Amino acid sequence: MTENEDWYGSEVATFGDRVAAARENANMTQAALAKRIGIKQSTLRAWEDDLSEPRANRLSTLAGILGVSMMWLINGEGEGVDAPEDVSTNAASVKEVLIALREVRADMLKRAEQVGRLEKQLRGILQGETRD
Repeated sequence: MTENEDWYGSEVATFGDRVAAARENANMTQAALAKRIGIKQSTLRAWEDDLSEPRANRLSTLAGILGVSMMWLINGEGEGVDAPEDVSTNAASVKEVLIALREVRADMLKRAEQVGRLEKQLRGILQGETRD
């Protein structure tokens, strides 16, 4: 496993992390990249914040503009950007924290889905009461 795959691998980084890293490596702002792709800056921000993901045609365009492979953007494997230069001997600690953050994020997403189901259940109950 190379340093690149380790730093941006699927166990450590998200799709949004890799998009942001590739954009920064290309010395582009969100506004500049969004304009080149033909999307709103808020759309790109949502991709980088892992709130949404692009369709295949946009993913292909994004990868081409940033000079990385689509697979690297998706899962950290393939042609991508190198790990940051300033990674020190604390890399193992950084990786542990990133893994912990990813676990918390996954738990939060699961909890958000649970909240959505409970809200739907509550609406159903309340609508049933208004019909009676």
